[in-house]
Amino acid sequence: MFLLLPTLIVIPIAFGDSAEVQFPPATWSLGLFRRFFADEIWMTSLWTSIEVALVSSLIALIVGVPAAFGLARAWIRGRSAVQLILMSPLLVPSIVLALGVYLYLGRAGLSGTKTGIILAHTAYVLPFVVVTASSGLKALDARIELAVQVLGANRSQVLRYVVIPQLRPTILVSFLFAFLMSFDEVVLSWFLSGTSATTLPVKMFTAIHWEVSPVLAAVATLLTIVSAAACLGAALLHRNPTH
Repeated sequence: MFLLLPTLIVIPIAFGDSAEVQFPPATWSLGLFRRFFADEIWMTSLWTSIEVALVSSLIALIVGVPAAFGLARAWIRGRSAVQLILMSPLLVPSIVLALGVYLYLGRAGLSGTKTGIILAHTAYVLPFVVVTASSGLKALDARIELAVQVLGANRSQVLRYVVIPQLRPTILVSFLFAFLMSFDEVVLSWFLSGTSATTLPVKMFTAIHWEVSPVLAAVATLLTIVSAAACLGAALLHRNPTH
């Protein structure tokens, strides 16, 4: 209840129609949501966050799922070292990771650009993809893949017709988690954002410091709904792995 209470307070505020933060609202309206969608700055930040989260999640899937499959199925020299490298963003505090990435991308001329944020978010969400995909691979029977190979299928056919269909729910869950982690990430984005690329969490963080606008409640409510929907979808995929 202690963690849930702020959300229960913010959501009613989002449906008010006052120029100031007011709880409970004197009147109920969708005016704050209209103000959010009509504001070009807010919408630019929203689309930047969606684009960054979508691209970084897809790249993390392209890298992370094959990496998890290779670690689970192939003999790799220095497996522990490879796993440590893949998991390293989880072992380093976010502020330290953000500072290191900022200095690195700054020397590459990518600081303050959308490309730089995408690269940083990809490295940040990659461990979550690898962990989720690895847990899904543990549920697969490797003997089925061996049997298909004995029947004449090559490795690409085994991957395409046996492994990927069984991993489809796990891949979707990995994408949802990676998307949410990227979309909500603020520390890395704060270090790397610039005038040409500002994500929605950074815009919210800045708005809290410079103004206390009730529009923030509407934005927070939308983010809560999106996060809840993604978590519900992931839970349904776990309950119905054959679909």
